[in-house]
Amino acid sequence: MSLMVVSVACVGFFLVQRACPHTGGQDKTFLSARPSAVVPQGGHVTLQCHYRRGFNNFTNFTLYKDDRSHVPIFLGRIFQESFLIGPVTPAHAGTYRCRGSYPHSPTEWSALSDPLAIMVTGVHRKPSLLALPGPLVKSGETVTLQCSSDTVFGHFFLHSEVTFEELLHLVGELHGGGSQANYSINSTTSDLAETFRCYGSVTHSPYVLSAPSDPLNIVITGKYEKPSLSAQPGPTVQAGENVILSCSSRCSFDMYHLSREGEARELSLSAVPSINGTFQADFPLGPATHGGTYRCFGSFRTAPYKWSDPSDPLPVSVTGNPSRSWPSPTEPSSKTGIPQTPACSDWDLSGHDPLHHLLLSPASLVLQQKECCCNGPRACGGQNSESGGL
Repeated sequence: MSLMVVSVACVGFFLVQRACPHTGGQDKTFLSARPSAVVPQGGHVTLQCHYRRGFNNFTNFTLYKDDRSHVPIFLGRIFQESFLIGPVTPAHAGTYRCRGSYPHSPTEWSALSDPLAIMVTGVHRKPSLLALPGPLVKSGETVTLQCSSDTVFGHFFLHSEVTFEELLHLVGELHGGGSQANYSINSTTSDLAETFRCYGSVTHSPYVLSAPSDPLNIVITGKYEKPSLSAQPGPTVQAGENVILSCSSRCSFDMYHLSREGEARELSLSAVPSINGTFQADFPLGPATHGGTYRCFGSFRTAPYKWSDPSDPLPVSVTGNPSRSWPSPTEPSSKTGIPQTPACSDWDLSGHDPLHHLLLSPASLVLQQKECCCNGPRACGGQNSESGGL
């Protein structure tokens, strides 16, 4: 079958590899791309042609572009071992095949490989990626990842470093002058503790992709026992008074994450050992202007997107009017003589906020999944961890 006939027979975006498999036994031909077939515009990609289930490279091979819009350097060329393409442009996007000559019989050429899609990213503006119904999702509920853009994309592609081996193709639908696509995952059947991104492409150039969306970190909670959360000087404070929320646990967590009800983001701080044998982080939130309900979570550096159960909710209430004479965050307290902790009023980390050192977690999706603290990477206080960790 000629290349043209194969291309026509395999009409159907992203189904081409499944629709037209080549059955060549041990001599089946493969085309691979290193480091990835998804290449940023201006980047480089190396193509190699293999046989015998990919364990052997053809010494000499030729390349074909299925849409027949040949990149000029491919015409009449025989490549040795590998071929480096770059800097990559949108013209390089498309599906490729290779045919190789066997070392033991240089005049004998293999059958064509299955097509390999080379996707060039960064050509269109990035879409946005959201988790629905919101950043906190309980176990058993369905999580929907929504990729959307004000550009009319006919195709969206969902990328993850763990869940999908390749880009997951989603059909774009018109929505409010733009386009969007949804992908639903049941939280009980998938390990979603990872980072997702999405891309978009227009219908007539499906392999020419947008820049990637901002990353969406999906966090699973409930992996370890809950920490405790307390307020200093107490959960009820005068307006303008400095407030510190302390998250602690007997588990040797590396990080703590503080959330406030109604907010879609979390604050994160490193945990430190305390004199009473627990591991603790102190979140400075004063001077207080208005209250809220807070919770905190613990996590380990070896599994940053797997968190503990949330602490019990801690309501913080503010009474009275702000005092004009209240000391600034860096002035010593008139009662203790100890410098006040830097403030983080109104949950605002922008500009010159004294809490710029706090790590702000990207948009997060939180799922409930129960597991004892001591099954984690390290032991709880006074106990030994189980082998294997997470």
